[in-house]
Order: sequence, then C-alpha cells, then structure tokens
Amino acid sequence: MEVAVTDLTPAPAPPSPWTFGVEPLPETVEAAERLRQVIGLLLALEHPDPAVDALLAALDVAQRLLGRRVPADPAPRVGTAADGDGRVYLDHSRHIGAFNPCFPGYEIAVDGDRAEGTVNFPIAYEGPPGLVHGGFLALFFDAVIQHHNCDLGLAGKTAGLALRYRRPVPLRTDLRFVLARSADGPRIRTTGRLLAGDPAGDPAGDVVLCEAELDAVKGDRARLPDVSPRRAQS
Repeated sequence: MEVAVTDLTPAPAPPSPWTFGVEPLPETVEAAERLRQVIGLLLALEHPDPAVDALLAALDVAQRLLGRRVPADPAPRVGTAADGDGRVYLDHSRHIGAFNPCFPGYEIAVDGDRAEGTVNFPIAYEGPPGLVHGGFLALFFDAVIQHHNCDLGLAGKTAGLALRYRRPVPLRTDLRFVLARSADGPRIRTTGRLLAGDPAGDPAGDVVLCEAELDAVKGDRARLPDVSPRRAQS
C-alpha cells in the first residue's frame, strides 16, 4: 500500500517591497491631485478671470510661508549628505504621481512577473490637440515598470527604455496597461503595452496604443545609501 507523503516545507516568504526614501505627507498627496486638476482648468480657460488672480495671491502667500518651513539647502539628505541640512527625500519606488503632480497618476495590480492597471491622462499632459505628449508616455512606463519591480523586491537603475508609438493616445480616457518581466542574469527586462478598451468590453479586442521595453540593472539593497528620516519639529 502506498502512503502519501505530505510536503511540510514552508512556502518561501514573499519578497519585501523595495523602498528608498520616506513616505509623503498626507497633505502632499492631497495637494498633488488638486494641483493637477487646477492645472487642467487653467489650460482650458478662455478669458482672464478674477479666480486666477485669487489663485496667484494664495500661491504667493503659500510660497512665502512654506519657504520659511523648508530647509534652505535644496539638496536631498541622502548618502554623504544624510546628516546635512538639506531636504527630506521622498520614496520614488512607487506611485510617484500620488505626491508629485508632474508625474501621471495610475492604479496597478501586481501578480508576480505580470502586472496590469489603469491610467487616465489629464489635460496637463497634452501634446498634440487632445492627445498625450509622447514624452509623458515614456515617463509613465518608466514609473509603472519600476513600481512593478519594487513591489517584487528586486529593482535597479533604468539602463534602457524604448517606446513604439502605435496610435495616438487620447487624453481624459480610461486606458489599460499590462506589463511582463523577466529577471534572469544581471538585468531585469520588462515589456509593456498601453491599451484602449474595446467598446464591446472584450479585452481581446483592445487596441494597442503604445509599446515599451525597459532594461534595468539589478540593484543591491545592502549598497543603498542612507536616507535621513523626517526631523522632529523644533
């Protein structure tokens, strides 16, 4: 009689996400999305408006007040400057658009070496009329691919990024992206596609708008430089 043998070897623990820097403040995250929206409204404005004068006055006040609260040295407190008088360095491993309105915002779900998500480019990223500037597509792919790498606990510096523009990418439209990566040898290689949804809702009918290929050099977490945490208020 055969006896079944149960493998009691514990499953390997999932890798811890790769991080480098400190979390943004909640106020910074809220401001980023508001600023993106306001930029879109300003770019769509037909005529001078008193609301813009009020906005400029409020920004002038904010600039003066915030200028007194941030370090005078704009260099980040990283590496040999970690004990210096510079500014805090925010974690750029993932969701940069959540705290920096100069980066696109997106949603992503990671499933091992594959990931997919959605993005909607607002007016702030316009190039040709009604379309996304190609440079922002390169920025977008670099951000989401490295986000994918960092979530899997193995990332590194971008060594090469190539894009192929298949069709114009529309603004203010829900788009889907898919990523696939391999991490053999010293490099991490990822291919990505940006897709416009099929009106019938069939993913097989999605239209490819842009394709990307990115190579990253595998990094060593043990060799990452020190990053200064936020300092207590004086």
